[in-house]
Amino acid sequence: MKSTLLLLATALPLLAAPQPIAIGTNTGGSGKSEGIYLSTFDPDNGAFGAVKLGAKYDGPGFLALHPTRPLLYSVGRSAAHPKGSLAVFKLGDSLEFLAETSAQGANPCHLAIDATGKVLAAANYSDGITSTTLLDDAGLPAGPGFSIKVDGKGPRTDRQDGPHAHGVYFRGKHLLVPDLGIDKVLTFTVDPATAKSTAAEPVAWTGAPGAGPRHMAFSPDGKHAYVVNELDNTVTACGFNPADGTLTTLHSVPTLPAAWEGRSSTAEIEVHPNGKFVYASNRGHDSIAVFARDAASGKLSPVEIVPCGGKVPRHFTISPDGKWLLCAHQDSNTLASLPLDPATGKLGAPKATTAAPNPICIVFLR
Repeated sequence: MKSTLLLLATALPLLAAPQPIAIGTNTGGSGKSEGIYLSTFDPDNGAFGAVKLGAKYDGPGFLALHPTRPLLYSVGRSAAHPKGSLAVFKLGDSLEFLAETSAQGANPCHLAIDATGKVLAAANYSDGITSTTLLDDAGLPAGPGFSIKVDGKGPRTDRQDGPHAHGVYFRGKHLLVPDLGIDKVLTFTVDPATAKSTAAEPVAWTGAPGAGPRHMAFSPDGKHAYVVNELDNTVTACGFNPADGTLTTLHSVPTLPAAWEGRSSTAEIEVHPNGKFVYASNRGHDSIAVFARDAASGKLSPVEIVPCGGKVPRHFTISPDGKWLLCAHQDSNTLASLPLDPATGKLGAPKATTAAPNPICIVFLR
């Protein structure tokens, strides 16, 4: 009998356990969010688990994981830091608040931690300040590193009256910062021992006038970077030099259909783990644009533009197995899972949708 049961067990497909996820939200939105939410995602069927409040916090729009410790970091606001804060939570069945510090700027909208786990960086949208914070061995704030604001503006007077840092991305010792207000990506060289910049001025890559660089993603081989431009609805493919953190423009491709005439703006961008495809979200058109990536040249070619399954896809992420795209819809207060074919890059219709209050970030937790 035992041998029969063992044979049946080995013959059945192994089912992956549901994976924990955290959801950053806009607490000022119509969804009446109270902070950071927790859920699970089942890669076998694309289903979400129950969405529950993990921790109350004001404005936890974007989240980031510590590279080695069970810690989750969030942007936000607090009574002690009303212009902008960075908070640390311990992961568990709920989130335990551990500490917070100033974002050193106004309205932090993105954050990242370097591979050493020693430097926390933040992009402050309203005043354009890029800041870093030194982390101690426990992953807690140990003091400010630097806060830098560069001068400049762009041709779009309604959105580019000055610098508006919108993302922060570590690549080794380099910190790259897309700045929507000045049409540049800034590269800082950061000392992980102090979290300070080693140069007086950052290196700058300049995009098309009025493009509005928002976020970026890197190819797994480290050769190329892809910048999603919020204002002109394009993705710019770039060569990336890891030695000095500089970018070289290859070409730009549109994220919208040629016949589209409505209002739309891009939001998020991600490269598939296999390096063959690049994805970008359109808010307004409410879609995901899919591009095939040439590994040798880094250039992109269009594959499809498909509905995302909700309203205003502020953020999305690709599951660790590369078979699902999880999308956060800020205005419809929903999460959706779209099946993804890693061989073709194409997305299927949403497999599952669940309610979540004003979601604007999804992070897979270890």
